[in-house]
Amino acid sequence: MSASAPAIFDRMSALADATRSRLLLLLERHELTVGELCQVLQLPQSTVSRHLKLLGDEGWVSARAEGTSRRYRMPADRMDAGARQLWQLVRTEVAALPGTAQDAERLRTVLAQRSTRSREFFSSAAGEWDRLRAELFGRRADLVGLLGLMDEAWTVGDLGCGTGQIAQSLAPFVRRVIAVDSSPAMLEAARARLEGCDNVETREGELEALPIADGELDAAVAFLVLHYVAEPGEALAQAARALRPGGRLLIVDMMPHDREEYRQAMGHVWQGFEAARMEGWMAEAGLGAFRYVPLPPDPAAKGPGLFAASARRM
Repeated sequence: MSASAPAIFDRMSALADATRSRLLLLLERHELTVGELCQVLQLPQSTVSRHLKLLGDEGWVSARAEGTSRRYRMPADRMDAGARQLWQLVRTEVAALPGTAQDAERLRTVLAQRSTRSREFFSSAAGEWDRLRAELFGRRADLVGLLGLMDEAWTVGDLGCGTGQIAQSLAPFVRRVIAVDSSPAMLEAARARLEGCDNVETREGELEALPIADGELDAAVAFLVLHYVAEPGEALAQAARALRPGGRLLIVDMMPHDREEYRQAMGHVWQGFEAARMEGWMAEAGLGAFRYVPLPPDPAAKGPGLFAASARRM
């Protein structure tokens, strides 16, 4: 009993001041900065900071840094049962204080100001938002983030991995990536890029003779590689073989085009693929639930339009 008494008295002492209890009532439900608390309580910063320090020393509030500011809250989820019980007793009394209703009204104003600042920014920046976001976060941030939808238990094949860009993007989100390419030079560049990605394995081999066991993959992707393959139908059949039942295949490649110079300059074998041809090859490979979606053109891109074709092993 005597050992626990000092802690109880310290807690009671921290709550004995009406201003500190009003602070806790605000921080119980909202994370607020010192400036916002000053607005709500109409007190100088030095006074609010002093009360916050005392409450923090006794474990009633916690803080986290956000840029140059600190945000405070009441960590009710980390408080022990005795502290929670004591707070409930005090809370009932604090809620009845004359200034509490005014605190709540001023808090609504402060929170509304947050939303207003955001709305004002987007109202003025709507026409420039895509450019601003690209400058801040890069053009691929949204697409890479969507990889978080993938199942973390999957093994994914990156077929025709090239220098490993897709494998590098996939690696943080799945259990394992098997990256395959027929070019030793490309694989050497991929291994350099993928150094440190311990869940990526590189394998040399042709897509028409895929060096992956039957059913080893949960999903497979082939980005801008099928137009280099002499027998795309055979490559798709090999991909289907490597997929488990229900596994998914995604092909991203060029839509039909008339850039004949690509054959000579870049070794292209096919000048794009129309939906009907892709669907036929997928069906012959035992893949169903076929979809073919033209991708929105990138204004900065100079090449032909792209499509995304997906199917599932039946």
